[in-house]
Amino acid sequence: MTGTDPSGAVPDPRAELVESQPESDAADLQESLRQLAALVTGSLGLRDVLAHVATFAVRAIPGADGAGVTLLSADRGGSQVQVLASSHPFVAEIDEIQYVTLNEGPCITAALERRTVRSGSLGGEMMWPRFGPRVGRLGVHSALSLPLMLSERTVGAINVYSRAKDAFDDRAAELGELFAAPAAVAVHNAQILAQAQELTAQLQTALSSRPIIDQAIGILRGRSGGSADEAFGRLRTISQADHVKLVDVAQHIVDEAVRRARARHAQP
Repeated sequence: MTGTDPSGAVPDPRAELVESQPESDAADLQESLRQLAALVTGSLGLRDVLAHVATFAVRAIPGADGAGVTLLSADRGGSQVQVLASSHPFVAEIDEIQYVTLNEGPCITAALERRTVRSGSLGGEMMWPRFGPRVGRLGVHSALSLPLMLSERTVGAINVYSRAKDAFDDRAAELGELFAAPAAVAVHNAQILAQAQELTAQLQTALSSRPIIDQAIGILRGRSGGSADEAFGRLRTISQADHVKLVDVAQHIVDEAVRRARARHAQP
């Protein structure tokens, strides 16, 4: 039997839903932050980390249908995208329009101006007169973009989209900003780790290349009687003239010297 209040009125279930909504939103945010904190970047590539953060953002921000995370460097001269990832293919399509086709949109504005930006009617949005109508024709009408800030430095932005109009209110923006702060740290740490891994790979390549280069220098010195610096300069000149990596030039010289030596020893 349905309960009544003392006045005899039947409680409106919609009112109960509205009252419970803030608690549900807070729980979703807490769960997204928990997953963000548990994200182990060491076992994931940078793009995978960004994709996870985008997925967590969709849960943390009420009204979101999809999200994207972008690493970029931005200044008054424009913006340069370094890495981006999304939670849904339609977000990737929007990002292509924003960064590649038009170089205009909410993420770029958020990063340049270091502030949260939102729109509830992209089709008629004057801030982005080319981007807004084009995305609106795709059936996406609301956007919320949050800069990823570390102190005074912008490392990127989170873009959240909805197919509904006026999907993101003040509460959504507030929850988004609460999520963006730790997300910026997670994204930055993943970026630093990726750069360290890339540097390690480059050093390992250099170490493995050095013996071949040294052998080629020795061969050239034996032919010319010149110094090590002169032999290395010769290698570099050949590399630049032929548009071939230095180690590949050195490998060719060593292989050719070995081939000639074997041919000499094979003669009667």
